[in-house]
Amino acid sequence: MNGRDDRCNSTACSFEAMRRRMVEEQLRPRGIQDPRVLEAMAAVPREEFVPAALREEAYDDNPLPIGAGQTISQPFTVAFMCQALQLKGDEKVLEIGAGSGYGAAVLSKLASRILTVEYIPELAEEARRRLARLGYRNIEGREGDGSLGCPDEAPFDGIVVTAGACDLPLPYLEQLSEGGRLVIPLGSQYYGQTLYRFIRHQGRLGIENLGIFVFVPLLGRYGLEEVR
Repeated sequence: MNGRDDRCNSTACSFEAMRRRMVEEQLRPRGIQDPRVLEAMAAVPREEFVPAALREEAYDDNPLPIGAGQTISQPFTVAFMCQALQLKGDEKVLEIGAGSGYGAAVLSKLASRILTVEYIPELAEEARRRLARLGYRNIEGREGDGSLGCPDEAPFDGIVVTAGACDLPLPYLEQLSEGGRLVIPLGSQYYGQTLYRFIRHQGRLGIENLGIFVFVPLLGRYGLEEVR
């Protein structure tokens, strides 16, 4: 048996096959067409970002718990939000809600530099360690109030918020560059949110409705009123 056959019998190869099926069966049929996003989703090992007991479910089309009342979004949601950012590769992106670090890992394949902010200390530390162990060098993880953005690193070409807010936090608009894209779910914690894309262009803000999604609530000063 040659080396290639040995690899194909390994657990790693099994997860690689799951990633390919995820791309072909979950993402392409539902409108994820950006080839760079599809490549990133096929490359990032989602099984490394979920609890050990859930590794076999890593590529199921649903969110999974990661502790502290938080979840890792389903693969389609991650891909959809990444595609909505319309990244070309040279951008600086701010992610709000690091969670397990999976979203930042996918974004790291699509942009030049990623800053990801997590409100919950234990998740922030775990994400930092995990991303370092897996070799993601263009990601900086921070612990803090993500609803405030990251003013010391602004402006950003892209901002993606992985938790729902009632209203659009003003700091995100202040930190968005000319031509920058902000993707954020807005609405009630209990009735779901609408995902919006805001684009800054010549001092004006374009708004696009991207559909209904369900997210955990945004925590912090500008977070959902229900959790303040």
